[in-house]
Amino acid sequence: MVDNSDNAALRALRSALPDEVVLTDPDSTGRFSHDEAEWAPYGKPLAVVRARSTEDVVAAVKTCAEHGVPVVPRGAGTGLSGGANAIDGCVLISLEGMNEILEINPREQLAVVQPGVVNDDLRAACREHGAWYPPDPASSPWSTIGGNVSTNAGGVCCVKYGVTRDYVLGLEAVVGSGEVVRLGRRTAKGVAGYDLCGLFVGSEGTLGVVTEVTVKLLPGLRAPERTVVGYFDSLVAAGEAVAAVAAAGVVPSALELLDQHCLRAVDEWKNMGLSAEANVLLLGRSDTPGQAGEQEVDTLVRCFEQAGATWSARSTDQQEADALFSARRLAYPALERLGPLLTEDVCVPRALVPDMLGRIETAAERHDTQIANIAHAGDGNLHPLIITPPGDDEARLRAQRAFDDIVADAIDLGGTVTGEHGVGLLKRKGLHAELSPKVIDMHHDIKNALDPAGIFNPGKVFGDPS
Repeated sequence: MVDNSDNAALRALRSALPDEVVLTDPDSTGRFSHDEAEWAPYGKPLAVVRARSTEDVVAAVKTCAEHGVPVVPRGAGTGLSGGANAIDGCVLISLEGMNEILEINPREQLAVVQPGVVNDDLRAACREHGAWYPPDPASSPWSTIGGNVSTNAGGVCCVKYGVTRDYVLGLEAVVGSGEVVRLGRRTAKGVAGYDLCGLFVGSEGTLGVVTEVTVKLLPGLRAPERTVVGYFDSLVAAGEAVAAVAAAGVVPSALELLDQHCLRAVDEWKNMGLSAEANVLLLGRSDTPGQAGEQEVDTLVRCFEQAGATWSARSTDQQEADALFSARRLAYPALERLGPLLTEDVCVPRALVPDMLGRIETAAERHDTQIANIAHAGDGNLHPLIITPPGDDEARLRAQRAFDDIVADAIDLGGTVTGEHGVGLLKRKGLHAELSPKVIDMHHDIKNALDPAGIFNPGKVFGDPS
């Protein structure tokens, strides 16, 4: 792609931007070169631009377009699919320095933020104004709103409140050869033109660089949650409880699953004593106020018990309940301590969660591979985490075969290869299996129309799956 020498492109970049914004020393650029997807390949960037403003992004994109240099946008690097990984010779634009909350407007129920604002920081600021921003990925203490927009991130409460796309009203983005565009709206309603704002959400940096986000807020502070805890002997039994909750018509504010591998890993790290209590832990919550909320909790307990829970009860200790949900957020980093993780993100119809969990167990047995399971079970979004011993190449091959089987099984059940992590590099093969060739061509046509120079995150999402 590069039609000029790297030095010429770099000289142009340094001419367009202050020295302190452009990093080229490998010791400085290394930490920007990849996200948290341990199995995803990454290259060496020509430079990292630590953008401070939209103008910095414009200067970088214009220079890259003129020299045919790939552009890879990056937030906090918490992604799990390789979407923010560097490509050899690219300019990686880090947006974490653009971290200002520009406006919180409770009357219009919106906030305007730069892409580097951390999710939890926005949520905390909104609370001070009596408002709430719901999307809460497990990485919310570290991940940025720009990164959440890039992958259309979900989270724990999204079973009831929806994912990032449901809250993005408008965007500012740098596109094409450095033009700045505003997409979407600030109003509560608006249907003028195609939904180009929605198109950018989940596009993983392949259409342009998002430099500002206007998000919808919910009024008031979030209602207190009641927590239901269930212990199960098997994954399938816990899955039956999930299907039963869906069949009962209850929409919990959270319904999360952790298996024995996760519980043991958290115990070994944080000594919480969870793995001695259950093989599988299912955590449900309701934030519906009043008697209706009490009825939801009763239904959750009943569904757990009818599915075969060895123990199920409503938690009466809020501190204990919060600790259990903290264990859910700690599961991934706890498992990382055991070896490189190959992370799945499949999503299946809720009624088929038991079937999918059974197929995951079969894949683990078939390929002699350790697979831990955490899940946003209430919306069918499962995260099998395939663990391999460091340096064991045979184990990696078996893990990759198990990964492929799980993706194929999810598609076979009418599911999707990614519920919230994005496609990036790791899910390209699965994406081509899920979508028809005509639909793939439609995506390429959109990409080519909005990125005629082909510079934005080339090879990601719809790149060669082989």
